[in-house]
Amino acid sequence: MPTWTRVFPTVHCDSEAEPSLTASALKTVRTAVAVPETELKRWRRTFDTNAKIINGEKFLDPESFVNAIAPKDDLTKIGRAQFAILFRVADTARRGLVSWDDFTVFETLLKRPDADYWMAFQYFDVDHSGFITYDEFKTVFSANIGSEAIPFDFDCDWVKLYLGEKNGTHVLGYNEFTQLMKGLQGERLRQAFKYLDKDQDGFILPEQFKRIILEIAGHKLSDAVIDRLPTLCTLSPGQRISYSEVVAFHNVIREMDMVERIIREATAKTKDGRIDQSDFLNYAASSSRYSLFTPMEASIIFHFAGRGIGSQRLALIDFAQLLDPRWMAPHQEYEAKAAPVGASLLHNFFHSSYNFVLGGIAGAFGATIVYPIDMGDMQNQRSTVVGQLLYKNSLDCAKKIFRNEGFLGFYRGLGPQLIGVAPEKAIKLTVNDLIRARATDPETGRIKLGWEFIAGGTAGGCQVVFTNPLEIVKIRLQVQGEAAKVEGAVPKGAVHIIRQLGIVGLYRGATACLLRDIPFSAIYFPAYWHLKKDVFHEGYNGKKLSFLETLGSAAIAGMPAAYLTTPADVVKTRLQVEARKGQTHYKGLRDAFVKIYREEGFRALFKGGPARVIRSSPQFGFTLLGNQSLFHIPYPWQDKPPQMETALTSRPDELSKIRARNALKILLDVHGDFGRRAAASGGPLSLSNPRLSS
Repeated sequence: MPTWTRVFPTVHCDSEAEPSLTASALKTVRTAVAVPETELKRWRRTFDTNAKIINGEKFLDPESFVNAIAPKDDLTKIGRAQFAILFRVADTARRGLVSWDDFTVFETLLKRPDADYWMAFQYFDVDHSGFITYDEFKTVFSANIGSEAIPFDFDCDWVKLYLGEKNGTHVLGYNEFTQLMKGLQGERLRQAFKYLDKDQDGFILPEQFKRIILEIAGHKLSDAVIDRLPTLCTLSPGQRISYSEVVAFHNVIREMDMVERIIREATAKTKDGRIDQSDFLNYAASSSRYSLFTPMEASIIFHFAGRGIGSQRLALIDFAQLLDPRWMAPHQEYEAKAAPVGASLLHNFFHSSYNFVLGGIAGAFGATIVYPIDMGDMQNQRSTVVGQLLYKNSLDCAKKIFRNEGFLGFYRGLGPQLIGVAPEKAIKLTVNDLIRARATDPETGRIKLGWEFIAGGTAGGCQVVFTNPLEIVKIRLQVQGEAAKVEGAVPKGAVHIIRQLGIVGLYRGATACLLRDIPFSAIYFPAYWHLKKDVFHEGYNGKKLSFLETLGSAAIAGMPAAYLTTPADVVKTRLQVEARKGQTHYKGLRDAFVKIYREEGFRALFKGGPARVIRSSPQFGFTLLGNQSLFHIPYPWQDKPPQMETALTSRPDELSKIRARNALKILLDVHGDFGRRAAASGGPLSLSNPRLSS
């Protein structure tokens, strides 16, 4: 016992500390005895799995102890070495080993609602007296922050208010210790700002602000936010940061769980799933008795979530990099999980093959359902040729096909359609997804509207390689059925038509096909994605679209795309169909447009337009619906979709491991690297060893 304690009687700031500690100890023993057997079995299994046999008995050394208590998929930046802090608490006998009995007591302590404060108290109470002295507080604090850290003045008035004068007689019981630790970060922040503000003008430089935050709360922030810490100076003129801004930023970090709750609930109540600063402050004010956040704090939240543009309306995912310390941009997350080159190439090959097959099945499904509506006959009808006005309208066309050819007449040419639809859909979906992925902002997951048009248009252009040969064969098979009835000709098969046309002939009308498919896809894909997200709110607060919502998005998007591209489809059809005797011949794309307009009028360019809408709209609806449904079928190489998980949303299987992580909260508030130096030294803390070697 130190000499000064013999001369001066000990004055306890916490008069009820000793009875409280005794009562807590008895309560802990009773709780341990009353632990359900299933929980004891789980603890035993964890202990036996990680324990090492020493002198015939099982013990946990520091390494195996960390393996037993540390979450495998942690939601913070807490290093495994920092979990060794808790080993010093569990090793009550100070022998460097934790027995089964020690482990059960430790796990029971983790169940306390104040486990974080309790563990901190046990760690600071070096001599196990049940009280924290000035020397103990200074020793443990200094041993864990390192000499390179911003210095802390232990002789300040704030410390004296809790612990009295240096080498005084005040000590802290558990309850008063918790209050000291709660206010410690605020005092460290004040001292750090004063220390770095050399000229005492109330401002510090951006790099100095970053240094303060990294020491106090760096483990609570994602790398993206840390890299942008200096940009806080842009919120006010002068390119420097005031004490008010430092305090406001620290308050945001301290109340991060409340920030997340407000953002989640506020975005769920807006129509577009986005909020601005006013929405945030209004919801915060309406959901609490007192104002939780100041306008400056709201500006800071939106500044970092909006990457410097705080006036934006932001969705929940935009706040991910601020709320989740593990956050990585999507491309970084992919790279972090990337397999070796050989395995990655094999994975990509199987993934592409799988998508190709699914796209083909989905395309065949959609094409088969709507194939009877494909009125190639109607578009090819030349109304100026005497005696050749076969159909008055689309309904009359359907009646005559059914009367002359029966039900199977509606499916004439389906074989080539199904053979060609697989590569066509695979190329269209793959190219669109590829360009969208490249053009998507890697941090926000957003894509500009212009790039959406480029992605869709390029996809439509690429599909013509398969679409043009497919359609020229299909159309000739369709129109020859009715012609055979009129002229008495014998219908030809697909193979005969392909041989007759040759490679060059199969691409007749390709220019018109490009003119149709490029704008079709450029209109269709952006409309489809915006209908899903902006009208049906897919993804907002985890919402998944229903069958009808998905079908509706795909079908509605196809309506303007199909009708507006009808003129190009009419010209393509006329160029691809072999003109019969007496019919107009077309030299090319421009010639066809001019002659159709002169001979048949403007309305002829939109001939079959309603039928195209009726066909294309449900076809793409069923195709994309089938594609999404098939993609829900798991396969060995499938990656899980990225989700925004934080401490509020993720619940690990082992609740005791979450408790172990939470038990470090207060100690890490002392310094973000708390425990690393102590873990590296391997030596026990003592009042005679105030500074541990790194």
